[in-house]
Amino acid sequence: MPRIAIVGAGISGLCTAHELVKTLSAAGREAEILIFEAEKVPGGKMRTFQEDGFAMEWGPNGFLTNKPYSLELVKELGIESRLARSSDLARKRFIYSGGRLHRLPETPQAFFASNLLSLRGRLRIMGEPFAPPPPEGVDESLGDFARRRLGPEALEKLLDPMVTGIFAGDPDRMSLRSCFPLIHDLERRYGGLVKGMISLRRERRRAGEKREMTAGPGGVLMSFDTGVQALIDILADRLSEGLHTGVSVENVKMRDGKFLLSLNENGLRGEVDTDALVLATPAYEASAALRTLDSSLAEALSAIPYSPISVVALGYEQAGLGNPLDGFGFLIPRGEKRKILGALWDSSVFPNRAPKGKALIRAMVGGIRNPELAALPAGELIALTRAELKATMGIDASPMLARTFFHEKGIPQYLVGHGNVLERIDARLGAIPGLYLNSNAYRGIALNDCVLQSRLTAERIAKEIYTYSARR
Repeated sequence: MPRIAIVGAGISGLCTAHELVKTLSAAGREAEILIFEAEKVPGGKMRTFQEDGFAMEWGPNGFLTNKPYSLELVKELGIESRLARSSDLARKRFIYSGGRLHRLPETPQAFFASNLLSLRGRLRIMGEPFAPPPPEGVDESLGDFARRRLGPEALEKLLDPMVTGIFAGDPDRMSLRSCFPLIHDLERRYGGLVKGMISLRRERRRAGEKREMTAGPGGVLMSFDTGVQALIDILADRLSEGLHTGVSVENVKMRDGKFLLSLNENGLRGEVDTDALVLATPAYEASAALRTLDSSLAEALSAIPYSPISVVALGYEQAGLGNPLDGFGFLIPRGEKRKILGALWDSSVFPNRAPKGKALIRAMVGGIRNPELAALPAGELIALTRAELKATMGIDASPMLARTFFHEKGIPQYLVGHGNVLERIDARLGAIPGLYLNSNAYRGIALNDCVLQSRLTAERIAKEIYTYSARR
């Protein structure tokens, strides 16, 4: 019976293991599946910190239903009853600009009535159908794309905060093709964004779909009754027989045609060999583990940078807050020169995140914009965030609870040239049968992307492992 080792028990590692069990079972085959996680608990950045009735997310807030993959996983696990649907307030998103919050317009009518952009900026967006075509053979940055199609003001007040909210990155360095492949393909297929949206609307109507197309992310934001960690806990429980926490993989070599993993558990070292190896870790950790096996692959992996980010969670008495928190939250353009990137009004989006009569706000600090601020001591981070919430939202109340979560290497950055980096990685992987990479560093950072890539990875392993394990 072949052995498959998975390094990393975040959502990508656990989901890969789950999909392997399902796929192999359907084919009437078996394999020994081992999962090694360096931390004492599984989950990676998908953790929920519970205290005094507040549920504070370390990182992701949930998943959108605009793609089916996470919902399909939930149904496979039989945990639909654990789902928590976001409130309708989640549709209301704000941009802080010119000293106040502006609701992000979702429809053409709301766009023309909004003062978020100047009249000149709005007219420039109206000219989008007449924008020049994309440059041939160029991995265009998000910033260059926005200037070409929508104008500099749209970049400053719309695209820049959107990129901040997703990647905590710099739009002038991020790759359009890698970050937003659907938008990249939409322009090339239909000749523009407006033309593309009109064509897609017609196609959906012909297909009988009734979904409205808006400027928002689409779909409904979903989580779980006790936060996103519920999904991690359920997967980890089902895979507990092969899950080993507190065990780090320091190095990978080849021995007798198999991968040899050097393990470290509380200072005790050991080794284990395996027919197939999945590194479901951040790219920099995969790079460190593979430096002996393939230095070229390790070098390519180290070319994927990460942005530092801190999450500051503040719990309040709702009555003394002085702000209704009637929306999803807000993001801040770079030009406003604020010290936070934005804030999520978690208890408005998911009421179960705070006790009755209480409110929970999570602010993001750092990113590529202000990396040094993310690493501030907890007390300074909390004081900074409170000052920023007072300046942007008028909140002067003292929080009844304050916690910080620092991610030194928080979010992978898909920079211009990311596609070339992936080609280099794939070329090296092609020479090492049985080695797989699967994390949010490569082809999508959202939960839906991780679930899809885990499924594809598991299907590849199930198809290939019996071929190369027999040769060994």
